[in-house]
Amino acid sequence: MRFLPAEIIKKKRNYGALTEEEIQFFIRDYTNGKIPDYQMSALLMAIYLNSMNEQETLALTQAMLRSGEVVDLSKISGFKVDKHSTGGVGDKTSLLLGPIVAAAGLKVPMISGRGLGHTGGTLDKLESIPGFNTQLNLEQFSSAVAKHNICFIGQTKEICPADKKIYALRDVTATIESLPLICASIMSKKLAEGIDGLVLDVKVGSGAFMKTLAQAEELSLSLMSIARGADKKIATLITNMDQPLGRFAGNSLEVEECVAIMMGKEIAPDTRELSLKLSAMMVWLGGGAASEAEAYKICEKILTSGRAFEKFEELCKIHGGDLKSLPRPKESLVVLAQSSGFVSEMNTEAIGIVGIKIKAGRAQVSDIIEPTAGIEFHKKIGEPITAGEPLFTLWGADKSLLENVRQELLETTSISLQKPMSPSLILKTLL
Repeated sequence: MRFLPAEIIKKKRNYGALTEEEIQFFIRDYTNGKIPDYQMSALLMAIYLNSMNEQETLALTQAMLRSGEVVDLSKISGFKVDKHSTGGVGDKTSLLLGPIVAAAGLKVPMISGRGLGHTGGTLDKLESIPGFNTQLNLEQFSSAVAKHNICFIGQTKEICPADKKIYALRDVTATIESLPLICASIMSKKLAEGIDGLVLDVKVGSGAFMKTLAQAEELSLSLMSIARGADKKIATLITNMDQPLGRFAGNSLEVEECVAIMMGKEIAPDTRELSLKLSAMMVWLGGGAASEAEAYKICEKILTSGRAFEKFEELCKIHGGDLKSLPRPKESLVVLAQSSGFVSEMNTEAIGIVGIKIKAGRAQVSDIIEPTAGIEFHKKIGEPITAGEPLFTLWGADKSLLENVRQELLETTSISLQKPMSPSLILKTLL
C-alpha cells in the first residue's frame, strides 16, 4: 500500500498512533532514498515531541531491523546471547564476559560499537591489540560463532542501514534524546545478530546518559518490552556510573586490566564482580544453570581456572590480534591529592571528557584515538587519601596533553573529612 509521507507526519504531529504498515513504508522508502531527509527530520521531531506507544516502538524497531540483513544463526546449535551496555567510563565488561560465557558453552555473537563522547567503545579497546581485525564479514562472523562460540564485529553496511541514516539525522536535528528512537536504534542492531537472548547493563549516574534511577528504569522497561515483543529472552541490570568502573579508562589499559583479572590478579574487584554478574545472567538466560547463583559459580570457576583467558587468547587468534604486542604508554603523569580525607564524589562524565582531551576517546566520529592514552584511578568513592598521595595517573603518548588536563582532572573529584558510603555497584535487577 502506498502512503503519503506528509500525511504520516501530520498524524504523528497530531498525537496519532502510527500503524505498523505506515512505519514500515516510511522506513523502507527513506532507506531507499524515496523519502527525503527533510521529511524524515519532520517525522523524527514529531516522534520526539509526542513519543510512541509500545506497539509503535516495536514496529519501528522491526522496520529498521528489516531494512538490511539479519544474521542467520539458526543452523548453529546452542543458545545465542549478547550483552548491551548503555555506556560509561572504564566500562570493559564485554572483554571479560564474552570469553567467560563462550567458555560456558553458549554462543556469543557480539556486534559492538565505537566510543563517542565521554563513553568508551568495545571495538576501540579490542583494536588497541595489534592486528585485531573487527571488520569481518557476516559469513566470517557466523563461521567464528559456530566454531569458537564467540566473535566481535562492528556494524556492517548490510546491518540496519536505516539506523545509520536515521542516527546521523538525529544528531543534527536535536532528536537524540527520544526514548522510542533510542530503543529502536539499540534493539534493531541487537536483534540483527540473530540472538535468542540479551542481557542489558543500563548505566545510571554522573557518567551515564541516564542520570536518575527512574530514567534508567524507564529505558530498561522499554528495551525489555521490544525484546519480548520479538520473542527474545531478556534481563537487565541497572548499574552505578557515579564513578568509573575498574582501575583504568583507556583502550590498551583496559585490555591490560581485563587480562590481569583473567590471570587471577586482584586489580579491579568492581570490574570482576560486574562481569561475573552479567555473565551469570547470560548463562542463566540460556539455560546453562538452574539459578543465577548456580550460574555465578559456573562463571567464577571458568574465570579462576584460566579457561576465560584461554578463550580470550582464542578470540584474539580468530581476529588476527597479537596480545603479546599490546602497546604500552610512553608518557605518564601522576596527579596528587591536594588535601586529606575521603574521596566523596567523582564527576564521571567530566573524567571521560578529560579522556577525550588526551585522545583516549573521540568527540566526533572522525577523531583518531591514541590507543595507549588513558587514566588510572588510584582511589574510589569512600576510600581514604592523604595529601600528596596519588589520586590519578595520566597515561599517553604526548606529555603536553597530559600536563594540560592535570588541574581539570583534579577538579572532577571531591575530598571530604567525613567518610561517605561506598556506592552500590548494582542498583536494580529487572527480569
